[in-house]
Amino acid sequence: MHPVVRQSTPLAINSSTWYSATMARLQLRGLCKAFGPLEVVHDIDLDVADGEFVVLVGPSGCGKSTILRMIAGLEEATGGEIRIDGILVNEREPKDRDVAMVFQDYALYPHLNVYRNVAIALEYRGFRKAEIREKVQDIARLLEIDGLLDRLPRQLSGGQRQRVAMGRAIVRNPQLFLFDEPLSNLDAKLRVQMRTEIRRLRERVATTGIYVTHDQVEAMTLADRIVVLDRGRIQQIGTPDEVYEAPETTFVAGFIGAPPMNLLAARLEADHAGYTVTVGDGVRLTLPFSRDRGRRDTAPTEIWCGIRPEDLNSVTPAGDGKTAILSGTVLTIEPLGSETLVTLAVAEQEVACRLPPRTVRSRGETVHLTIDPARLHCFERATGRRIALN
Repeated sequence: MHPVVRQSTPLAINSSTWYSATMARLQLRGLCKAFGPLEVVHDIDLDVADGEFVVLVGPSGCGKSTILRMIAGLEEATGGEIRIDGILVNEREPKDRDVAMVFQDYALYPHLNVYRNVAIALEYRGFRKAEIREKVQDIARLLEIDGLLDRLPRQLSGGQRQRVAMGRAIVRNPQLFLFDEPLSNLDAKLRVQMRTEIRRLRERVATTGIYVTHDQVEAMTLADRIVVLDRGRIQQIGTPDEVYEAPETTFVAGFIGAPPMNLLAARLEADHAGYTVTVGDGVRLTLPFSRDRGRRDTAPTEIWCGIRPEDLNSVTPAGDGKTAILSGTVLTIEPLGSETLVTLAVAEQEVACRLPPRTVRSRGETVHLTIDPARLHCFERATGRRIALN
């Protein structure tokens, strides 16, 4: 792959006025999809603002690509409404919805060179050759593929092919961009580079976008807002920080974050002084009274106590009276250079933590960890829903 030329400031697509980012609102209301008796998407309600970049994320089979295909018109919705800029498009053909889609497998014409692959949508729309040439050359400079216009797709790297696919979408100047796991066929290093390229592209071409991925790192780094899906239902909608800092369910807590949040079986009790979380038979974590001044005494509640691995980042042989302590036996050690991932056995449960390098030497040793009680998350055991303690 050719080296990427970094720009210190965002580029204008052209000094001319042929390209104006056409932005549109997207509204989904009660969107459903069933294949025979099998319902795979359930009552999806979502509003995407002009110029907003929203990422649908979830495991395989959660319905995210099906939602994208219904927006594009490639799948017929079983129920609900799809509105683009206020216009109901359920009955419109894909070509009449003014959307552009970037596919996982690039979907380039193998017998056409890069120039024709980017230009073909404009040719079908009847643009004059001079206009097509100007638009394609501008897009090629934007995506840094202007030196590749004479090549065939088989002569390109995966990253270059993905840029061509994005160029073909951008040149149409659509109201809405749709990305269906566009980086999943790339190797790990190239995925990181292409995430950066997509981020830079968004700064240059501020158009409304819906991006589908199963990779929560992509979701966190690219999204204005994240929609977390599980089994065809929305689990949470929020900014990356909101979803990470305050997951609404145990599913979101376990899906967003690498390694995922530790979820420990525990009991939650409250009295006039505050909360106490008891993990196992003897590990007691005290939450300060200020987190809920109006709470009265309650019976013990069975909960999941959530702790992010990065919030267990101190190692100490004894507490200072202000910070809770967990002690555990080391099960596994994964050195990663700048940090070490360690798995501990705590109260007959496994706890993952991120620690500084070389702080843990061998399996079987005992480690004492400090925890900031303000970083604890509590979820109802029965429902998996977040318990608001503030």
